[in-house]
Amino acid sequence: MPATRRGRARTLPTQYAASGRGTPLWRPSLVRAGLLGGITPAAGDRFEGRWIDQDGLPQLAEFSRHDQAVAHLARHATGALTFHGLRHSYATWLVDDGVPINMVQRVLGHERSSTTLDLYTRKTSNHDRIRDALDGYTGSTGSS
Repeated sequence: MPATRRGRARTLPTQYAASGRGTPLWRPSLVRAGLLGGITPAAGDRFEGRWIDQDGLPQLAEFSRHDQAVAHLARHATGALTFHGLRHSYATWLVDDGVPINMVQRVLGHERSSTTLDLYTRKTSNHDRIRDALDGYTGSTGSS
């Protein structure tokens, strides 16, 4: 993200779904990718949605159309992968892999390297473990 004149990262404008209920457009993408709840075919032409609610309780419902299930999970599921979480992870991996902090600072658009170090990086003890966990979500083998 580009930095503003005061060094703060600009936030992307929030886009809302046509439903008017305040669902950011990227949340349905997370549902479709299986990173926010899950949708499976059910009996007949129905679909079963599973998600975790705000209280941390598993939920289950059936829907007559796939797009209805996606919209419902996007509005009600919690605990998903976020763009900001990916930003933190990316910065941490760059630092773990030995990329100089001034280069990471530029990639993130920070005015000061202390911002990058203080807010966006957490030194991990085993970054291969984290990559292996993410490979399970993407279905990749971890090899480039």
